Amino acid sequence: MSLKTRVILSAALFSIPLVTPAFAQDTNSPAEPPPPAPEIGGDSFSIAIGGASVPTYEGSDTNRFVPVGMIRGSLSGINFSTRGTRLLVDVVPDKPGPGFDFQLGPVVGINRDRTSIKNIRDIRVAALGDRKTAVELGGYIGIGKTGVITSDYDKLTASVSYVHDINNAHKSYLITPQIDYGTPLSRKAYVGVSASAVYAGSGYARTYFSIDAPGSLASTLPVYSAGKGWKNFSLTGLATYSLTGDLTHGLAVIAGVSYSRLLGDFADSPVTRIAGDRNQLLFGAGLGYTF
Repeated sequence: MSLKTRVILSAALFSIPLVTPAFAQDTNSPAEPPPPAPEIGGDSFSIAIGGASVPTYEGSDTNRFVPVGMIRGSLSGINFSTRGTRLLVDVVPDKPGPGFDFQLGPVVGINRDRTSIKNIRDIRVAALGDRKTAVELGGYIGIGKTGVITSDYDKLTASVSYVHDINNAHKSYLITPQIDYGTPLSRKAYVGVSASAVYAGSGYARTYFSIDAPGSLASTLPVYSAGKGWKNFSLTGLATYSLTGDLTHGLAVIAGVSYSRLLGDFADSPVTRIAGDRNQLLFGAGLGYTF
């Protein structure tokens, strides 16, 4: 693997902050950017652990601290990464150095939002009861360009993913378009930003944001029927700094922050408007190691 490719790859490996609800409870915001694309035949593996402050449920106005972690890597030209409780695999190898690359592959994961009422501090939302763990399966497609603005090493990527619950939890789908940009500032430092939005199906809206008559009686929150639509948009920023060596190997510190705002019926739901907050702020930090 060339030095140029290793710099791009290793920076991208830790370009996703340990700061999203997906790491703690997989509330699907923000979206998963495509895995990095190394030179064919160049194997690598990265692991990170840390902690983050995340909402107690999607739409909550209180946060809790949780441990978080991720792995990313490449094996024989096949790239893979975890995003919280999701695994993405890019099955399309691309050429090293500046230029365009295409991403395509499966996405599989679980959504554990509101699966344990003991983690929900608002007693009204807790009174609505637990939700079943969703198993979400789908795929993504994207296109990236390396060598865009600052140097031959920065990268701009546009992608869209689709997943559907196959475990009869919310029995619905999520569509997530996203744009990512990242650039190394030096051999030791890397920064990145991303913007995304999530379109949720009616089953998702009903499961997590609607309140039926029995639920209203138990929680004192009003009856509410949420419909499909744009659920939220998110903006994320991050930074990585190598502590031992450079971005291509060794130990690095990672920190980031993500802001998400719920929209439409998801923002107007009583679990958000009365018991929570449409504005969701997440932040965290961790240590990563690239082999």
